[in-house]
Amino acid sequence: MMNEALTLILAGGVGTRLFPLTTDRAKPAVPFGGQYRIIDFTLSNCLHSGLRRILVLPQYKSHSMMKHLRDGWSIFNPSLGEYITPVPPQMRTNGSWYQGTADAIYQNLYLLERSGADNVVILSGDHIYRMDYAEMVRFHNESESGLTVACMEVSSEEARGFGVVSVDDNRLITAFNEKPEHPEIIPGKPGRSLASMGIYVFRREVLVDALRQDHVNEKSSHDFGCDILPGLIQSQNVYAYRFGGAQGRVTADGYWRDVGTVDSYFEANMDLLRPVPPLDLYQSNWPIRTAMTLSPPARTCNGLCGTEPRLINSIISPGAIVSGGNVANSILSPDVRVEGGAQVVDSVLFAGVTVGTGSHLSRCIVDKGVTIPPGTTINFESAENLPGCVVSEKGVIVIPKGYSDWRQHTKQPVSIVSETVVLAEKE
Repeated sequence: MMNEALTLILAGGVGTRLFPLTTDRAKPAVPFGGQYRIIDFTLSNCLHSGLRRILVLPQYKSHSMMKHLRDGWSIFNPSLGEYITPVPPQMRTNGSWYQGTADAIYQNLYLLERSGADNVVILSGDHIYRMDYAEMVRFHNESESGLTVACMEVSSEEARGFGVVSVDDNRLITAFNEKPEHPEIIPGKPGRSLASMGIYVFRREVLVDALRQDHVNEKSSHDFGCDILPGLIQSQNVYAYRFGGAQGRVTADGYWRDVGTVDSYFEANMDLLRPVPPLDLYQSNWPIRTAMTLSPPARTCNGLCGTEPRLINSIISPGAIVSGGNVANSILSPDVRVEGGAQVVDSVLFAGVTVGTGSHLSRCIVDKGVTIPPGTTINFESAENLPGCVVSEKGVIVIPKGYSDWRQHTKQPVSIVSETVVLAEKE
């Protein structure tokens, strides 16, 4: 059954609200949890669910992600009809880049038509969750649905940022509203609403017809939530598949996060450090796959000055060395080095970061390859004196690539931002 499905993963978003982590990489390629990339979660779900025909649709700043796909996901056998293939914009239908989620699929309509697939599974490459898609496809086939939408229960306050569905007793969707001011309440559950997760299973012919109609609609924004779903609800049986609890072979963590902002990204990383993490990375038959490094084992050792290392409630990736430093409630990616007397607290360090002797970091995200000079203190109180760094709405400091060079060669001050990043102009 699953071999008859074609999977398309939307991975072309700019990721503006994650700047500067998306300065040189697409949002799905942003590192997460020490050794993973965000897109690894969607791809791992596909692998374990038996989805073996996968097209990844990149667009902006795609080199890092495509390199990651090559290094970590060249695992399927093309002679058996299995593949993970990136399909960047090819201007087959017009001279433009992808203009929306629906347009991205429309521009690759010929791949759908020649696939012979009964069903098309459409996923996003920028969410953190574990899900057995085979169960959703099975529900889709049994209900004889034209379209099935994965939904999850959220607070009505949160639902204002999602597409909100209304369903009848048979899970048939009767209404869909994109980011409503007053979301529909689930009957019998005050303050709770049913939100779309951006995960869809279409009958192929239903999707093809809907995309063609949308393409000629001059008023359309070519978006699944705004345009495709509301129209199909009027003409097709569209069902809601409820996410959460034990489904298929996945343990019942029911965790799903859109890590679209610096704060949501940081909080999702910190979730992994809870005494009982809400996202289960330790299910032996549902591991999250990634591109493995050839780094040596992680280790702790005394610093050159005789200081002893301390490691508390943290994730340490291969190649990381804590040499006389203190690390608490933090995530160290591969090949990170924390020198003697340094303190790293409530922080996420990307691959190859070095924290110099006596430096102090608190609530920081440090991008790949950055060297924090000895004796540097970086926290919310010192943020305004850190050239080139960005501070989120909740006080998380993002230290971008090239930080040490920026500190020496520019006087560009930091601004506090919420939705998008605005750096003040040089004086």
